[in-house]
Amino acid sequence: MCAGNKGPPPPEKSRIEPSSTALLDDPLDFFFAEHFRQRELCNLLEEMARADRLDRRLAAEVIAFLRHDLVLHIQDEEEDLYPMMRRRCPPEDEIERVFTALTAEHAGGRVLAERMNTGLEAALREGRAGAAQSGLREAMLEFARSERRHLALENAVVLPLARRRLTPKDLEAMAVRMRARRAQEPAREGA
Repeated sequence: MCAGNKGPPPPEKSRIEPSSTALLDDPLDFFFAEHFRQRELCNLLEEMARADRLDRRLAAEVIAFLRHDLVLHIQDEEEDLYPMMRRRCPPEDEIERVFTALTAEHAGGRVLAERMNTGLEAALREGRAGAAQSGLREAMLEFARSERRHLALENAVVLPLARRRLTPKDLEAMAVRMRARRAQEPAREGA
């Protein structure tokens, strides 16, 4: 995860508990659970941004989440949820405007996630608090702010609309694809 011999210690107990894969029986419930985990990530990013000392285990967990869990989540949305909804939503839902905005926010989030990963890896190598890394504190706070707004839109608009528009067959197909994605996922560091 981190270049050099000073890799981060493995997390003892995760501060961001994984979602149960049993929730994939209803992919929309799984999305809600993942959104809760992402709000937890936002809380941890703010905690780290304000910390005077580096919590090495937390930094390693955040890096792993950004590289793995968040990547899978965005794939689930952009490759499954959004395309299915585009097929099912009538024009009066105006869902394309929403997805255009959310996809742009995903792109911005990827940039911030990479900046955070780079900064956190440097903090781990140097043993310095994240707030001491140039631009890292700002990236963490901006990501948390932006992600909360993003999640609010998805939870208030996208997921309730998906419940009304997607068919049981759509949800079953989405569950199959999401399970397959997780069954063939690379090691946590390579995501």
